[in-house]
Amino acid sequence: MTVGTGAGLDTADMVLNIGPQHPSTHGVLRLKLTLDGERVVACEPIVGYMHRGAEKLFEVRDYRQIIMLANRHDWLSAFANELGVVLAVERLMGIEVPERAIWLRTALAEMNRVLNHLMFLGSYPLEIGAITPMFYAFRERETLQAVLEEATGGRMHYMFNRVGGLKEEVPAGWTRRARQAIATVRKRLPDLDNLIRRNDIFLARTVGVGVLTAAQAAAYGASGPVARASGLDFDLRRDEPYLAYDQLEVPVITKKAGDCHSRFEVLLDQAYVSLDLAEECLDRVDQISGPVNVRLPKVVKAPEGHTYAWTENPLGVNGYYLVSRGEKTPWRLKLRTASYANVQALATLIPGCLVPDLIAILGSMFFVVGDIDK
Repeated sequence: MTVGTGAGLDTADMVLNIGPQHPSTHGVLRLKLTLDGERVVACEPIVGYMHRGAEKLFEVRDYRQIIMLANRHDWLSAFANELGVVLAVERLMGIEVPERAIWLRTALAEMNRVLNHLMFLGSYPLEIGAITPMFYAFRERETLQAVLEEATGGRMHYMFNRVGGLKEEVPAGWTRRARQAIATVRKRLPDLDNLIRRNDIFLARTVGVGVLTAAQAAAYGASGPVARASGLDFDLRRDEPYLAYDQLEVPVITKKAGDCHSRFEVLLDQAYVSLDLAEECLDRVDQISGPVNVRLPKVVKAPEGHTYAWTENPLGVNGYYLVSRGEKTPWRLKLRTASYANVQALATLIPGCLVPDLIAILGSMFFVVGDIDK
């Protein structure tokens, strides 16, 4: 296609591929762009390069084995992914989970949320030229990773949830060490905050760039920090509580601008909130004694029926639609992942922007490609 520039010169549109392997695509995502000079005219996100067929694999794994597959689609939110699966199975089986396990799960879910957010808080500035925040973000991640690794045995794929509770009791003194880690991160997080939030160059690259309106966010089914940065005041922890969230006061961070900077700020402010929630949960854990799981038969079979469980994952709303025919494997387990819905908005956000802004917008949508392709 030939377009006029208004200066008597005709230029041809260029079709450019970003990806499928590119540092800022957080995995193998491909963007097919149509450019008029430096300006993006059209954007088509093309997904599927990483598709591993997890939903089909669920159908030939029993209810203990699918937890391992489920915790890998968003590799930054493994604990939260496991949680959705076990909540769906427990609901279908009518299992009452011990109170101590509920509070421990809530504490670990919030710590996992901070770990997820810290990764993006470090990598997003890196994608638009700021190297230093990555070191601060990883310093805090390592502090929290140490206590999660002590409890679960894993650094990335925790495999700590079980149908009916948790794998095992946490080590003696673990809650004290976890609180110390949270206090350390809370004390040092302002280092990262002060470095980047009001940085002039960062502001120039993100304020007013990639605006997603509340109506657009709702239309695309966006959720989590991406939607709340556009003013959508929705958080399952407060609005449809699960685990122990009905006994907690959950502040929901929202912004109005819907631009790249607002999305970053929501993520940063949410990290402070989650640290407070995790600490409150740990205080409750210390007041409760008893088991952290229920005894299950050797072969776990969910009764015939179907259920839907959804959770407020770090990146947004994750849904788990479980259909059982009374066998030891699910007949169907459909995942509704946050990243898949959020990334669709790129087709609206990116056209009209300049090529340098493309990466700022792409990085601010906070997705994991495994969560898209699942």
